[in-house]
Amino acid sequence: MNRRDFILKASLATASLSLANAAFAAESGVKWPIGCFNRAWTKWGGIDVALDGIKASGYKIMGLLTRSKDDPFIGADATPEYLDALKKKIAARGLKANLGAIRTLTKGPVEDGIRDLRKQIDNAKFLELEYLMSFGVDRPEDHETYFTLMADASAYAGERKIKVVLKPHGGSSGASEEITRSIEKINHPNFSIWYDAGNIIYYTGKDPVAELEPIAKHVTGFCAKDCAQPKGDVMIQLGAGKVDFKAVFAKLKSAGFNGPIMLEGSAPGNSAEEATANARANREFLEKTLAAI
Repeated sequence: MNRRDFILKASLATASLSLANAAFAAESGVKWPIGCFNRAWTKWGGIDVALDGIKASGYKIMGLLTRSKDDPFIGADATPEYLDALKKKIAARGLKANLGAIRTLTKGPVEDGIRDLRKQIDNAKFLELEYLMSFGVDRPEDHETYFTLMADASAYAGERKIKVVLKPHGGSSGASEEITRSIEKINHPNFSIWYDAGNIIYYTGKDPVAELEPIAKHVTGFCAKDCAQPKGDVMIQLGAGKVDFKAVFAKLKSAGFNGPIMLEGSAPGNSAEEATANARANREFLEKTLAAI
């Protein structure tokens, strides 16, 4: 081989290696949307405090999770004036609200429960939300009513281009067995899972990675929250508990998951400013973890 051929082949080999490395780097991380719920700031004030904190901690997406007497969010008791003001507050911070938590009335007539849920869905439509989050129910005697309500809600919300999701929360949504049963009973294409690995530990003590395996294909969103033991504190920093976030995300990636991820578990600290700093640190934790899978 003469010198010219050697240099040419060496250059081609180097270029091929660079392309391979670039392809590997592109495949080794994911860029799922990361947002933040309002829960970490509820100790320090209402939605205004939370919105300011979410913006200051570097998020562009927020979720309406934890209500109060002053902030019903999408509750059936929310007035048009309240909803209009809330929508303007979110927009004024340059934020996008993507999710609202719904409540189900299972102890009265089914018709009342359906009417109440449809009002919440209409309110979510006004706020231009993409997801509605349910938590299941605890009492076994309420399960069938809950399934009926959620089947109707999934259909009604679907017509309005809003997805209905179930978050692991004990009872009818404890772990993969209960969640699978809920999916089968509700039996609607607009009903999916918003996985919460921290709650799997909190309510069941089971391994979040193992519990994700049977239901990963149904997961359309993820609630970022850690937990060290059953019934342990979940408002802690990510990485302080037993959730193996890298393993959970790798499992979701292999199932074709594409986000979003919403931070819920974040230490509220001793002030709104500390809550904001902790939420920022958790965003950085998530970004670093996602870049490594």
